[in-house]
This record gives sequence, structure tokens and C-alpha cells, in this order.
Amino acid sequence: MNTMTTAKTTPTAEDDGLEEVVFDVFARGCPSRPTMEHVTGRWGGLVLVALADGDLRFNALRRRVDGISEKMLAQALHALERDGLVVREVKQAIPPNVEYRLTEFGSGVVERLQELIGFVEGNMAGVLAAQQRYDTAKANAEAGA
Repeated sequence: MNTMTTAKTTPTAEDDGLEEVVFDVFARGCPSRPTMEHVTGRWGGLVLVALADGDLRFNALRRRVDGISEKMLAQALHALERDGLVVREVKQAIPPNVEYRLTEFGSGVVERLQELIGFVEGNMAGVLAAQQRYDTAKANAEAGA
């Protein structure tokens, strides 16, 4: 699997040439790493997938992502919006209505996350069995120590 992505960018407005930029999520200073963390962190992926079915208001998102605090949801949404995965739209109403939706990039990320979620959920019987074996072996090792 190739973990490096090549992107063409225009470095400055005065420069008509294109510069090749290689992003490597494994490199400490690579700007792709924080975005990867926002997508794969505790809440980011869940927020993105919750938006897969359509636009949601803040409280509807909070209800959908069970267990997320208001503060953590706000932080996740800010990070995902900054990364270009989510758009925040303020609709003029009384009271003001704010909705969040996926961008095209966000939709592409969600497709991949949904595949991963399905794979994990489909293999949970094996995961639970592995956890049980591990816990039993660890308890036996500690009892014998």
C-alpha cells in the first residue's frame, strides 16, 4: 500500500510553475499528519460518518455520536472544517440555525471510513475472542508470577 501522496501546487501567485510536493504521513512535520489525526481520532471519524446521511445541526450530531461532549464535538467540528472535510452553514432564522455537511473531500473520506467500520463490526466476534484469550493469558501469567 502506498502511503505517500503526490500533489501539484502553485507555491506563490507570482510563480507560474508548478512545484511537486510529496506528503508523507509518517514524517513528523508533514501537514497531512494532523488531518489524519482529525479523521482517525476518537471523535472525528464518528462525526464524519454521522454526516454521511445529510446535513445535521449541532445537537442532532451530538445525539447521533453518543457519548461525545459538547466541547469535544465543537473541537472536532472546528478541526474538520479547517481541514476542508466539513462545511458549517449559518442559516438566517430566528433563532439562527447552524448546520454541518460534508464537503466532496469529506464524502470521499467517509466512503473509506464506512468500509473500515463495516470490516471492524463484521469481525467483532473474532476481536472479542482475541481479547478474552489475551485477558485470560495475562491473568494466568500474573497469577503464576
